[in-house]
Amino acid sequence: CGALANITTGTDAQRDARTQAAVAEGALSLLVAAMLAHSAVEAVQEQACGALANITTGTDAQRDARTQAAVAEGALSLLVAAMLAHSAVEAVQEQACGALANI
Repeated sequence: CGALANITTGTDAQRDARTQAAVAEGALSLLVAAMLAHSAVEAVQEQACGALANITTGTDAQRDARTQAAVAEGALSLLVAAMLAHSAVEAVQEQACGALANI
């Protein structure tokens, strides 16, 4: 999850291309699977929420499609679940709020 968060970070056109490529290769499914399998691990939740925030942001034409794909994969309920399970962990709250704001 941390690697996906790093790959999808930035503000330039190259970031948009990397993000689109990651999604095309199945990144959303992997993030969802990691969040489900490791719901009690705050570091996994933090990094996955950060990656989802990065994937659902941007100014490129595919941003809306990526956001819809994230919602279709179940990201919305997993972001809320991460916030509830790790309510005292500021980093999880911050990353999940960023993703929710983009959705």
